Order: sequence, then structure tokens, then C-alpha cells
Amino acid sequence: MNGQYRDHVWINYSRDIIAADAGSAVFLASFLQYLVDGCEYVSALEVIDLQKYKVIKPKLKVRAALRERMKVPFIFVVGKN
Repeated sequence: MNGQYRDHVWINYSRDIIAADAGSAVFLASFLQYLVDGCEYVSALEVIDLQKYKVIKPKLKVRAALRERMKVPFIFVVGKN
């Protein structure tokens, strides 16, 4: 743990955020919301891989494909409609 927070009092803010001050709590809350929104956004996508002739639909596999395969040609991310 970083030494700068050693003498701080940790406060439990709303939504179970534990931080040393209100600014840190706001940052952690907004970052948590960003992560939650990103996870929900992935569930609305699917990946079309034209090299392997397949459509990737499961949320975990779509997330993995977004991380690993986006630099590969003929891999397309599309929204489910």
C-alpha cells in the first residue's frame, strides 16, 4: 500500500466504496460505473470472424475477441439487432 494513505481515515461511502477522501470515492464510483457500463455494452455486440467463418456471440468470448483480435483483418464488431 502506498505510504501517502497510511495516516488517513478510511470512510465507507455509498455503494460500498471505501476511500480516504470524497474525491477518491467519486473517482472510484465513476470508474466502477464505467466498468459496469462496459460489461453491459459487450452483451449487445457480436463479433464476425470472416477468416474462420464464424460469429462469436457469448459475452465472455466477445470480450476476449475485442481484446485480442481487433488488430487482425476481417474481424468485425457489430451490434445485435
